[in-house]
Amino acid sequence: MPHEGVAGASQGSPTTPAAGAPSASQGSAAPSDPGVPGAVQGSSGAPHPGWGSAQPEVPGGPGVLHGTPGLSGPYYAPPGSPVAVPRNRGRGKVVAGVTALVLAVGGVAGGVGGYLGYQAADGSGPVTNALSVGPPAQQTANAPDGSIEQVAQRVLPTVVQVQLNGGAGSGFVISSDGLVVTNNHVVESAANGGAIKVLFQDGRSANAKIVGRDPSSDVAVVKADGVSGLTTAELGNSGDLRIGQQVVAVGSPFDLNGTVTSGIVSSLNRPVRAGGGGGSQATVLNAIQTDAAINPGNSGGPLVNMKGQVVGINSAIYSPNTTQSSQGGSVGIGFAIPIDQARRTAKELSETGKATQTVLGVQVTDNREGGAEVREVTPGGPAEQAGLKAGDVITKFGDRAIDSSDAVVAAVRSRAPGEKVRLTLTGGRTAEVTLGSQPVEIR
Repeated sequence: MPHEGVAGASQGSPTTPAAGAPSASQGSAAPSDPGVPGAVQGSSGAPHPGWGSAQPEVPGGPGVLHGTPGLSGPYYAPPGSPVAVPRNRGRGKVVAGVTALVLAVGGVAGGVGGYLGYQAADGSGPVTNALSVGPPAQQTANAPDGSIEQVAQRVLPTVVQVQLNGGAGSGFVISSDGLVVTNNHVVESAANGGAIKVLFQDGRSANAKIVGRDPSSDVAVVKADGVSGLTTAELGNSGDLRIGQQVVAVGSPFDLNGTVTSGIVSSLNRPVRAGGGGGSQATVLNAIQTDAAINPGNSGGPLVNMKGQVVGINSAIYSPNTTQSSQGGSVGIGFAIPIDQARRTAKELSETGKATQTVLGVQVTDNREGGAEVREVTPGGPAEQAGLKAGDVITKFGDRAIDSSDAVVAAVRSRAPGEKVRLTLTGGRTAEVTLGSQPVEIR
């Protein structure tokens, strides 16, 4: 915000000279002595009356207003020169009479105009001042169905802040006795006994411990101690999402508890590594992309549809401004784990403390001509049983086109163990595979 300056003359701009003692402003030449041709150099705009103003020239004393193109010649007198009015014998009285008439008419018109203006102002009625009007009645109606306001009212009581030494994230309640779903990367630093605290929207807080976590899907479950009767989130169906559908993200970005942002589903089935670009292929997510603002601290919080149902877990953002010493903020590209995938993992973690993951039984790499090239086949695994061999290139997984190795990993993660999927390989070959499972190893 600019500071208010002290009023004063601007350099290079003409100032009004004192009566009888004209003076030059900075950037303009000083006036010549009366009667001597002179100039105002470097001036712009209309000259001040009596200071280089346009007037009929005194015969024999031409003047020029230098620095103003086209304003030279016999009609501009030097500053301070008197104006000579030639006498017209025989018509002086007529001219004087006309002048007097004009002045008289002008005086009458000015008087009438001033009187009418005063009458109009006087008859305009009382003045209305907004500050004198009382505030409107307090809003008491319920929020409209399907509005962001209604979604926020419904979801906020189920969202918590997960606090750890040196950081914080978000989560949401899935059981009235204190089970909370969050991201693995939110609680990973406390995996060896570090302190965890859960802060609820009503201001209460409770100590918590990790029930189970899965680094490969970036899902974790913690249990708040000594609580009951909590409001639980309603889980939706991420398989019903459509691009362009409106969604709401809730969490604690930058330690701002209970923050609500809104946007749309920007894309679906986006392969994203949970650890960012440096994450391993084992952490690839089949993510929902959204432009709802997601920032550091939103991780683990819910992404909900306009019914207030959780359809994803906010997990990652694309942030080109991130450095080793600082983390950038939202640029409108955020990613959430689909709830259909996270639900399976959260259920296993809450019941057994461990998770299993869906597997195809291959190691893959990017193929230069597109697709995922099979580098190694796990002996006895689903892929080998379906007839896949090293060197095969997968181009479709069911109806989903595969353009990279991360894409096939994300596609596998989107399915449950035991599902049958048709793979399309280069050369038009196809293979029917039944997906398997394996326990998640936590290192």
